[in-house]
Amino acid sequence: MSTEMADAIRQLVQEKGIDEDLVFKMIEDTLKAAYKRKFGSNDNAVVKFNDDHSDVSIYSKKTIVDGVYNPLIEIELEEALELDPDCEVGDELLIEVDPKDFDRISVQSGKQTAHQSIRDIQKDSLYSDFKDKVGEIIIGYYQRERNGNIYVDLGKTEGILPRKYQSPREVYHLNDRIKAYISEVKKTPAGLQIILSRTDPEFVRRILELEIPEIYDKTVEIYKIVREPGYRTKVAVFSHRDDVDPVGACVGLKGVRIQAVINELEGEKIDILKYDEDPRIFIKNALSPAEVEDVVILDASKRSACAVVSESQFSLSVGKEGRNVRLANRLVDWNIDVKTKKDFEEMDISAESRKAVDNLFSNDKYRESASQNDFASFPPELVSVLETAGVHSLQEAAGMDEDSLNNFEGMTDEFRQLLKDALSSATPAEPAEEEEYYECPECGAKITIDMTSCPKCGIGLSFEYEDEEDGE
Repeated sequence: MSTEMADAIRQLVQEKGIDEDLVFKMIEDTLKAAYKRKFGSNDNAVVKFNDDHSDVSIYSKKTIVDGVYNPLIEIELEEALELDPDCEVGDELLIEVDPKDFDRISVQSGKQTAHQSIRDIQKDSLYSDFKDKVGEIIIGYYQRERNGNIYVDLGKTEGILPRKYQSPREVYHLNDRIKAYISEVKKTPAGLQIILSRTDPEFVRRILELEIPEIYDKTVEIYKIVREPGYRTKVAVFSHRDDVDPVGACVGLKGVRIQAVINELEGEKIDILKYDEDPRIFIKNALSPAEVEDVVILDASKRSACAVVSESQFSLSVGKEGRNVRLANRLVDWNIDVKTKKDFEEMDISAESRKAVDNLFSNDKYRESASQNDFASFPPELVSVLETAGVHSLQEAAGMDEDSLNNFEGMTDEFRQLLKDALSSATPAEPAEEEEYYECPECGAKITIDMTSCPKCGIGLSFEYEDEEDGE
């Protein structure tokens, strides 16, 4: 028996991958299940292995009494003395039970317990193994398909690639090799369930780590990945070293590195672009492969901006079905409106913003210089507060309402006063005796009540006002 049991234990350990200690526990539970089936209870059953765990025995623990009431747990003194001459009333005696005495039903009960124990042990073992692998890439083989879900052979078990986590551009056949991202591992009544995905943005991250050494060793880091599976992915990257171009490192010589990633995604387009703390530059980069002439911040507090492009670049910047600009919005977390120069000039925006627009198109060099020098007198901390909020010049600050400026994160009373003084000096006060003026409803130009048409856009004007005496 010892040889048979040792062989059986080795087979379970090798074939099922079950730990030896768990095998011994399973054997103990099996014997106790058979004992319970035969005697009605296993509360007094004791299972013991020999020193080298090559053999096992089961005992019935009974208390020595003078007058038996429960023969399952008690034994008469006279009978006990035959087994152990030194025993006395009150002692406990272990009486070996021969497993061969178990009837067929008891043996069957033990077998069922053993099979269930093996399943539970395997489930727990596999759960422990795969739970630690959530977020990693795994390779399996197409096994079968049911209701659009693909079952993947992972060796010891199988994973499921649900329809919603499959790329629309990919088609699989029997025994095809499938590389996927382990999205979730959970226990169910039917067994262990390993959910795989090929649409998760993190799947792209892991593929990039495998193909690009600079990302793997953290020289280049991924800021964010957004994706419309099967169509396009945008990846924003930055480098921790000035001598390493993050985009070049990802693309590789003649595009060799990024092509390997594209091939893994079955031809899905991938845009690798550089992350920048300046939202205007980041928005420009995010709209690649389109070339953006400039980006105007419309409302920093609402994270709203307009990207100005040429007529020839408009379709490319928006993308098929709006996909390019939609992904750019998600990547930078700003609401981006793409306009041609002509459409942008016709936008109905505030006079202050229009003034900034005029400067944008009439004097680019001045605008760039102003952006760099407007904050020269400010403390670095105030400059940081403004730039974090997307404000890079006094011109932009002047186009915002006072509440928005005052509520920027990190804005102190001292900073508010400095900004207020700078805005006041940059915008000369109107002379008290200057004629009252209004803004043209069409273009925002300065007009007065004696004008019949706008001097800038030519629209006809008509003023309705109450008599001063009537209004008092």
